[in-house]
Amino acid sequence: MRAVYCVLLLLMLAGCNKNEVGDVSLGLFTTKDIKLDALVDPVVTGVTCHVSSIEANLNLSDPSDSSIACRQTGPITADMIAKIDKSKNGEVLFTKSKSIFFKTMKIRRIFDAENQTLMYLSYSTKETSGSFKHSLSTVPLWGTDAYSAKAQ
Repeated sequence: MRAVYCVLLLLMLAGCNKNEVGDVSLGLFTTKDIKLDALVDPVVTGVTCHVSSIEANLNLSDPSDSSIACRQTGPITADMIAKIDKSKNGEVLFTKSKSIFFKTMKIRRIFDAENQTLMYLSYSTKETSGSFKHSLSTVPLWGTDAYSAKAQ
């Protein structure tokens, strides 16, 4: 009986996510839900990304599909942009396990200096059906304190 309580407690804790802002059931006879998370960029705090992904409760692996939309939700300053990784690879901001078999969803920020735009890429680290699932959203710096006319 104690094992049953432990399993139930783990399942309840697995559903706890401080970033979760939505949870849509895919039907009465499925254990799959669409989870919606709001993630604030830890350096460029004026950007919030909303990510949707499928979570399959009681399964060993979640589907790899995800979608991302990022918008300016506050000030973006030149100081913030000065602190970010400006390499072609950018930097990983968030990770979320999607399987006990080492599949992870990652969100990476990449700076496009020429176009003065922040790009946010959501992607799966495991190939599924011949493809690495991914989604892209951009936040232009035009109109912010961080926009640099020199780059143009």
